[in-house]
Amino acid sequence: MKVSTLKALSPVDGRYADKVKGLRDIFSEYGLIRFRILVEVRWLQCLADNDQITELAATSSVMKDVLNHIVDDFSLDDAERVKAIEATTNHDVKAVEYFIRERLGDGPETSTLKDFLHFGCTSEDINNLSYALMLRTARNDVVLPQMRELRGKLKTMAHEHAAVPMLSRTHGQTASPTTVGKELANVVARLDRTQQQFRDLVIRGKFNGAVGNFNAHQIAYPDADWPAIAGRLIESLGIDPNPYTTQIEPHDWTAEYAHALIRYNTILIDLCRDIWGYISLGYFTQKVAKGEVGSSTMPHKVNPIDFENAEGNLGLANALLSHFAEKLPISRWQRDLTDSTVQRNFGVAIGYLMIAMSSTIKGLGKLQLNEEKIRQDVENAWEVLAEAVQTVMRRYGIPEPYEKLKDLTRGQAVSKELLTEFIASLAIPDDEKKRLLELTPERYLGLAATLAAEI
Repeated sequence: MKVSTLKALSPVDGRYADKVKGLRDIFSEYGLIRFRILVEVRWLQCLADNDQITELAATSSVMKDVLNHIVDDFSLDDAERVKAIEATTNHDVKAVEYFIRERLGDGPETSTLKDFLHFGCTSEDINNLSYALMLRTARNDVVLPQMRELRGKLKTMAHEHAAVPMLSRTHGQTASPTTVGKELANVVARLDRTQQQFRDLVIRGKFNGAVGNFNAHQIAYPDADWPAIAGRLIESLGIDPNPYTTQIEPHDWTAEYAHALIRYNTILIDLCRDIWGYISLGYFTQKVAKGEVGSSTMPHKVNPIDFENAEGNLGLANALLSHFAEKLPISRWQRDLTDSTVQRNFGVAIGYLMIAMSSTIKGLGKLQLNEEKIRQDVENAWEVLAEAVQTVMRRYGIPEPYEKLKDLTRGQAVSKELLTEFIASLAIPDDEKKRLLELTPERYLGLAATLAAEI
């Protein structure tokens, strides 16, 4: 039954439903069932292709097509049939097995095939690989492309504004100038590192039976190399085999996956808060959408809502991801079911991340640099040149340079005239004195523009 998004319990499936549609076929109940079907069928095909399983003949080309169609043509109607079977079995993975039995039908090859469905398996063999496929698919097909789009937008802005002087603020106070582009380049560099760690994270899986020892497999076929057979199946799915487990794959890689996203999200929170502050200072204005309202009572307002939305959703994502990382690697003895109910929320956490990235990209696209405001601030901050003057004084051996500049500038208004008079009195080479006298706050940028342009 279709439920209106207006009645959705979660905003992920309600207010923000359009922003997470790329995750729906991956993390939904339909998605989980589809991946379970894939794993069950591929295991059956793996067994049929193994010469040591003599009672199971290699499948004909017709039967190979039948099995592949069960996977490739899996539909919403098929998922509903699985759920109908589950209503009787009260077991979700067994319902998948019975569904495949139905689809195989009756024929000369199907009787033996049906008997080898779910051979040697515990439900967790199917489930852990299904969740691994979910998280890998989401990473490669949905999350990483969005990360690359966001990174590309920031890089473009870093290059565009590479040489635009901007007053830095440390502890909220004026500090040595930077450029707008360099501050954005800093974020790009941080995101690059976390994005690469997330991209390269190894996804692992197990397929070794009830408690991880191939007990049933070995008693049925003692001469078969079951670790190698299971390993081939796992690797064929693009997953790394984990040979040492209990009934469950211990979820350590899942915790790493969650932690990688937490680190990425934390960088985005930092970005959103900084941009929010720069909008407040007037360094950025925002494009106004016709008909949009910023306040129900103050008509003038254009609020930084995209960055506020992103920050809130990143916090929600991190709360769930933190729970995944802390809870999933812990299981009582060989297993308990607390992991199962938690894993069903993977899509919710990644959904909040996708909403946040979408809002951040939208917000960045609305920013307009207010160069006049930025220039005024940096032009009037002559106190920031105290660092430059005292550092040159150090080079030429003038005693207590820091203390002299502190007495001159700390806690009081600093003007061009005040600094000019001080520099003129210094016993340093004339060319150095000339260079300092020509220095202005907006030209005291170090290598900021170069670094921004090179990101």
